[in-house]
Amino acid sequence: MIPYGKQDISERDIEAVVDVLRSDFLTQGPVVPRFEAAVAAYCGANHGVAVNSATSALHLACRAIGLGPGDWLWTSPITFVASANCALYCGAQVDFVDIDPNTFNMCPQQLEKKLAMADSQGRLPKVVVPVHLAGQSCNMKPIKALADRYGFHIVEDASHAIGGRYRDEPVGNCRYSDITVFSFHPVKIITTGEGGLAVTNSEALAERMALLRSHGITREPDRMTHTPDGPWYYQQIDLGYNYRMTEMQAALGLSQLERLDAFVARRSELAEGYDTALADLPLHLPGRCENAESSWHLYVIQVGDSNRHREVFEALRERGIGVNLHYIPVHLQPYYRSLGFSPGDFPVAEDYYSRAISIPLFAGLTNEEQRKVVVASRDALH
Repeated sequence: MIPYGKQDISERDIEAVVDVLRSDFLTQGPVVPRFEAAVAAYCGANHGVAVNSATSALHLACRAIGLGPGDWLWTSPITFVASANCALYCGAQVDFVDIDPNTFNMCPQQLEKKLAMADSQGRLPKVVVPVHLAGQSCNMKPIKALADRYGFHIVEDASHAIGGRYRDEPVGNCRYSDITVFSFHPVKIITTGEGGLAVTNSEALAERMALLRSHGITREPDRMTHTPDGPWYYQQIDLGYNYRMTEMQAALGLSQLERLDAFVARRSELAEGYDTALADLPLHLPGRCENAESSWHLYVIQVGDSNRHREVFEALRERGIGVNLHYIPVHLQPYYRSLGFSPGDFPVAEDYYSRAISIPLFAGLTNEEQRKVVVASRDALH
């Protein structure tokens, strides 16, 4: 079975983790700050806060911004559930903005229409979470212009998109957002096993997220509410969580970061190969945002005839092609239906779901394996 995604672990990666295992610190040591600084520098952001998952990073981002009961968070329905769940963790409410049928990302025009209506109803969002699906940045400039007009915060869910670019700058520079979140799950561009990281240009937001990731505890005297009892003293000054990243994860991430550009280049080469080899089939191939360069976490095809969607999916699996589907629209999940969402609420997202298949794409995919995927796709669509 050729998987849709797979990590690429080198001997150097293994050595980096073993070096930490032989060191004095397995957690809360010097490697995590080095990883944070390296990712922030790569993206052109001022601060990085590493955590145990991108879900945790989204939660901390919302907490740092002050999202809470009575507030709204809007995101895309085509995403992993964490992009919406982070609002519910804070006691806020969730709504969605339909996608662009070409890029599969949040549609700025749909966002503008929804904001105008929400403004008239007094229900503007406090946070909007654009999701850079498959590694391609949303069109962030018009979204940021809307944020300036309507006063909401932006958290970029770039879980798929480290190594991508927007308007000739790295995704994660936070030019168009308050915070950007990355994922380092094994199928992502680079991995730390599990893990995530938030970047921001705001020192206050970075300090807040760093505090909350470690139980809300501080050892800094100037942040305590009263004089320390002694050098051993610490205070819990907020209700936080144990969202810390380990030293082993950070060491793996640092080593992987050295190959990030090479990974993205290979993924881009493979995507171009699919573009050419699948062009004559009855498929909708991934569209491009003219201002974005994708990091190609996923290559999503759409079956032209939605009635054949399951048939094609199963035929590919039977041929040893480990296809997947990213994603079931969040508003169609049973939990979100219980909150009042229904089929038909976001028709473009639902049409996407009725046709989408993620085919194998990862840096270690060989040209021969890609040819097998292409041949199997042709047979399945015959």
